[in-house]
Amino acid sequence: MSEVSNPWEKLKDFTDARIALGRTGGSLKTQELLAFRKDHALAKDAVWADLDVNSLRKQLEDLQIPSMLLSSQAESREIYIKRPDLGRKLSETSSAEIQNSKVPASDISIILADGLSANAIFLHAIPFLQEFLPKIKGLSTAPISIVSQGRVAISDEIGESFSSNISIILIGERPGLSSPYSMGIYLTYNPKAGNTDEKRNCISNIRTGGLPYAYAAEKLAFLCSEALRLKLSGVHLKDTFDHHSLKNESGKN
Repeated sequence: MSEVSNPWEKLKDFTDARIALGRTGGSLKTQELLAFRKDHALAKDAVWADLDVNSLRKQLEDLQIPSMLLSSQAESREIYIKRPDLGRKLSETSSAEIQNSKVPASDISIILADGLSANAIFLHAIPFLQEFLPKIKGLSTAPISIVSQGRVAISDEIGESFSSNISIILIGERPGLSSPYSMGIYLTYNPKAGNTDEKRNCISNIRTGGLPYAYAAEKLAFLCSEALRLKLSGVHLKDTFDHHSLKNESGKN
């Protein structure tokens, strides 16, 4: 009797999702069970990993990019996990450091924060910035903030403190079983402490096997240009990047 082919097998080429795993009796195959346990362990480790801020700062120095080391009010990883609200606020020391820096007002503040996957920032932030920064050469930027125990909303306070028109935060996304090291980006026009999520634009899933650096950098540069032109962001800033890109490509042909 010939073996019946599994129609799900063909779909495995198009997704990292766990489909067509097969079975032995009523259980998963041992190989698939072990793969699941490994990916689950990687996701858990990603959440608890600390951000190597000194290494990141050294890489930025090598690229001649000024930076500042800042921290949230969450004094440890455990507090950060248990108290999300503290990860959204700068520590008093960091807030004073920005105020004392006397940095002039700028178009853009860029923040690197560990979020829920510090390794995502360590792996992807610098290669992404090398793609993105040349695309915004005509705009002024504050020193790049490297934030420990930071959540998305901390970008509002940092952008406001630097008197920037736009805040951009690169942050480690919540790990998944197929992507423990995925980076997200959030853009906010007119950043102010207390802003809510509808004021932000998001670019997600930046990683190997996900959204490429070059595409994400082009998209973010476009959103920056539109946010400054229209003086808004979030739900009011329509993301027409793909339409805009196709129009430009067709114009070249």
